[in-house]
Amino acid sequence: MELIIYNTLARRKEPFRPIEPGRIRMYVCGITVYDLCHVGHARVLVCFDAIVRYLRSRGWDVTYVRNITDIDDKILNRAADNNEPFTALTERMIEAMHRDERALGVLPPDIEPRATAHIGDILDMVETLVDNHYAYAAANGDVYYRVKRFPEYGKLSGKDPEALLAGARVDPDEAKEDPRDFALWKAAAADDVGWDSPWGRGRPGWHIECSAMSTCHLGDTFDVHGGGPDLPFPHHENEIAQSEAATGKPYVHYWMHAGPVRVDDEKMSKSLGNFFTIREVLESYHPEVVRYFLLSSHYRSPINYSEDNLREAKAALDGLYFALRGRTAGALPPAAAQLWETAAGSRFAAAMDDDFNTREAIAVLQELAGRINQCAREGGETASLVAELLGLGAVLGLAQQDPETYFQGSGAADDHDADTVERLIAERNQARAARDFARADAIRDQLKAAGIVLEDVRGETRWRRE
Repeated sequence: MELIIYNTLARRKEPFRPIEPGRIRMYVCGITVYDLCHVGHARVLVCFDAIVRYLRSRGWDVTYVRNITDIDDKILNRAADNNEPFTALTERMIEAMHRDERALGVLPPDIEPRATAHIGDILDMVETLVDNHYAYAAANGDVYYRVKRFPEYGKLSGKDPEALLAGARVDPDEAKEDPRDFALWKAAAADDVGWDSPWGRGRPGWHIECSAMSTCHLGDTFDVHGGGPDLPFPHHENEIAQSEAATGKPYVHYWMHAGPVRVDDEKMSKSLGNFFTIREVLESYHPEVVRYFLLSSHYRSPINYSEDNLREAKAALDGLYFALRGRTAGALPPAAAQLWETAAGSRFAAAMDDDFNTREAIAVLQELAGRINQCAREGGETASLVAELLGLGAVLGLAQQDPETYFQGSGAADDHDADTVERLIAERNQARAARDFARADAIRDQLKAAGIVLEDVRGETRWRRE
């Protein structure tokens, strides 16, 4: 089966045809690092991580670029509010972002360019656009893109340029020729953050940063550009206009956009008080539970963040680990070629080849877990099924921990760390041996009150956190 991708540009699913056989060049818009990452960021990070993992597992040579926006008005305003250099803020937020990514099992991109390291490339692109009359230096020191010079403006988002003009407003002090025009370079005062340019001291606009970084690392035309649900307009629309005017070539062949995250069926918003950072969520839920939740819906569909849905994700992930518990020792995932030849591997690949349908791929993992449990009940051999589950789980970054480690967690948030639990279990076993069942029950109740469940299996006591 061939790989099919929903292309936002075409508004339909299309067979994937790479520019170079066997190779995929992909750029995904990363984080503007002025604050901690939130659940919406987590969805983009996790979904594209799973997509890249799958493509590589199928033998594609993927160059994955995900940028960092480290110069932006939001960054400068937040740094001013904090009374700190903007670079101190961005370094702290980048480190926090990387910690969140590692917790969620997100692998680093091949290239992680920062906007401030590409000022020269940005200036070169702006200068090309000015020289070719696609941009102009205004009286206020800004440089703007001439939207009317690009007849295909709106082709990604479906926006009508004339309708945009009719609904646009221009402030009296703006120096734009056309209200639709957008800033490529913003003038900065001598004491503001900025860089020298042919048009005076200033700093880049947000849109030009991604055009410069993507083409610098992937070429004038590349295969896939991805991002969040709020980016098709104006950000990606403006990227297309800038890049294609500057190079004279098609910018991107396939555009992919993740769906929005809603919270209890409402838009996530700080003003509504339903805004959650990744750090806050991970205080209550195991990171892999959050990853499972984010992959349990198709990447393009809206996803509803709620306590019920997270608990459902935990129960489902627990099911995978219950099937693996006590059975992973010596289980080696099959080689890639063998993995895709199995019945489960074939169904998994069919789901992922259909626009990366992780929901259906996860259903294959659950089916394997059910078969493992059934086989164990019937006294059959489970090793090959366990190996398949581990191999396919790795493609999504799921079910890769030691089951005991997953169930027991760190215990850092309460008084019942692993050593304490093991000591109490030993005391309970001694009490049971001495037929002091009241003491044994009291220990079980104590642990249960702390969210720790004991399971007596074949003469052995296992434990897990609820």
